[in-house]
Amino acid sequence: MNLSVELSKEDSVQRFHIAGEIDAFTAPVLKEKLAAVQDIPGLQAELNLTDVTYIDSTGLGVFVGFYKTLKANDGYVKIIGVNDRVKRLFEITGLDEIIDIEKGVGENRDATL
Repeated sequence: MNLSVELSKEDSVQRFHIAGEIDAFTAPVLKEKLAAVQDIPGLQAELNLTDVTYIDSTGLGVFVGFYKTLKANDGYVKIIGVNDRVKRLFEITGLDEIIDIEKGVGENRDATL
């Protein structure tokens, strides 16, 4: 399956809308898109996974790497719109304790970053 990553900037927040499956074949595409902005000091990023149907360990590794880079540069990442299956994966791995993850997509997104 293909992976789509769209980037938009609203105020000071870089918003990524990610769609498709994130696995060993598509994770490099996601990693490349995130790497394009991850070194910006103080970057505020929001990753919308509403249309992500599957994530494997390679995909999780991309999110962890992005989180670590942003944190090292005084940035922040929030993952929103995860379905029950994807949310459970973050819970099982303990990443929900490290990365800010929301099941839904809030209307006042800026207030939560």
